[in-house]
Amino acid sequence: MATEFLLPDIGEGVVEAEITKWLVQPGDAICLDQPFVEIMTDKVNVEIPSPVAGLVIELLAGEGEVVAVGNPIIRFGEPDEGIRTSDTLQVAKGVAPEPRPSAEDMADTERKVLATPAVRKLAKERGIDLTSVDGSGPQCRITREDVLRSAARTASGESGAADAGIVPEPARPEKRIPFRGVRKFVAEKMSQAIAHAAHATYGDEVDVTELVAVRAIAKERAAKEGIRLTYMPFVVKSVVRALKEHPYLNASVDDDASEIVLKKYYNIGIATNTPTGLMVPVVLDADTKSIFEVAREIQELAARAREGTLELECVRHGTFTITNVGSVGGIFSTPILNYPEVAILAIHKIVKRPVIVNNHTTPRDMMNIALAFDHRVIDGAEAGTFANRVKQYLEHPGLLLLDSD
Repeated sequence: MATEFLLPDIGEGVVEAEITKWLVQPGDAICLDQPFVEIMTDKVNVEIPSPVAGLVIELLAGEGEVVAVGNPIIRFGEPDEGIRTSDTLQVAKGVAPEPRPSAEDMADTERKVLATPAVRKLAKERGIDLTSVDGSGPQCRITREDVLRSAARTASGESGAADAGIVPEPARPEKRIPFRGVRKFVAEKMSQAIAHAAHATYGDEVDVTELVAVRAIAKERAAKEGIRLTYMPFVVKSVVRALKEHPYLNASVDDDASEIVLKKYYNIGIATNTPTGLMVPVVLDADTKSIFEVAREIQELAARAREGTLELECVRHGTFTITNVGSVGGIFSTPILNYPEVAILAIHKIVKRPVIVNNHTTPRDMMNIALAFDHRVIDGAEAGTFANRVKQYLEHPGLLLLDSD
């Protein structure tokens, strides 16, 4: 008996995912727990294992298509059941396929249009006749983007322009890139943060001359252990110390329950640029790890993020996020919260500037920081006090050694 497999809820608020790669095709035998599809969420790439052993009957979504959680993506069955591919119907044991329907037959009814249930529902909501839509997916399957483009053309009256005698503007060179994958999910996450949180930003400058000297000495020892020591581990440890003194910055907001959730653990997310977009792998329990241990973990997580091999567990349960804008040369920014977290710290490029110390002008290594916070939860005075505490640890890194986290 054929059964449809629904896109599962993999947690962390994921409501949809992009089908990035099918690992099976109709007619393939499949084993229990065998990975059959790779999907992309706003957090990671995930391979989904088969819940059954049997035969792949039909793929219900094309590669590159975004599918909502709970919608069917594949049909499994027994070896003697019919196999439906994108353009033909055949049986598993070698029976000749039926003739392919003509274009006229395909236009007879929307039932024969190649589209997933989610796409059909969207078309119905937008009043779009799927038989009039050209599919851009595999085997001309109609995708969500095809429906939205058709709806936009209808709304703008494009179809009636010629009838009204309007001369269209000459075509201009453009390149259209599908807004999907990590980029789309990041955009939705950013929009959610802006819509729900009351963003405010506090900025300051930090004299990291002493930190630069400490790191220069420590990185040689780190290199012997295979660790690339950057400034980020020092920032992580400074942030953790300050969070312990200011628990409301190590929190999230449960809007549904109208509660502020204070976290008693310190999982620090590190915003990482990857070929597919921004990802935030998390250093779990950063308060229990040394600077070298944090450095090694950041190095490994960043490499896996860029390779696209992060597991979901590596991007979950973050309590506070740090982003390094200075890696691309910036001196100030206004970061957006990693919602539902209530604070994020941006660090910027270290530059040598003249600074007055003891009434004398001297060159110092200076770095700007920007703390964005949810003003619903954190007052400006507390944000400033927290930032000053982080600043104190960065300016005097020896303080990190005085007592344990």
